[in-house]
Amino acid sequence: MLLADIVAKKHVLFIPKAEGWEDAVRQSCKTLVDTGIVEPGYAEDIIGCIKANGPYIVLMPGIALPHFAENSPHAKGTAIAFMKVEEPVSFDPGNPEKSAVVFFTLASVDTERHLKNMRQLFKMLTNEELVADLQTVKSEEDLLALDKKYS
Repeated sequence: MLLADIVAKKHVLFIPKAEGWEDAVRQSCKTLVDTGIVEPGYAEDIIGCIKANGPYIVLMPGIALPHFAENSPHAKGTAIAFMKVEEPVSFDPGNPEKSAVVFFTLASVDTERHLKNMRQLFKMLTNEELVADLQTVKSEEDLLALDKKYS
């Protein structure tokens, strides 16, 4: 399943807190930068998009999908990264529905592979129990256990 793939590719990060939503977006891109999937400017592209369009990346309370348009000049590969923050990150102060603790950061240069990733992610995020469990994970081992539990 997708979670085991994310762990195997070393695209997992656990942090206690972020210094605001911009820092959270930068942190969520860190493992993709570290593995050469994106360049550091990718996070700034996403931040610019959020500033222009609002917190569109918060799909549901607790879950954010930082991403930029396909074929970003800063994307060098196609992948999904996972980040868990212990303290919720607010993208719209005063609106708890626009806060997140789980981040699935998307990068894409390969449409077919990106669509496969999106289908797997959609399947995961439509499972309410799995979404609740994702918000409590503390380690890669927890992610692998969820992968087994829900696959």
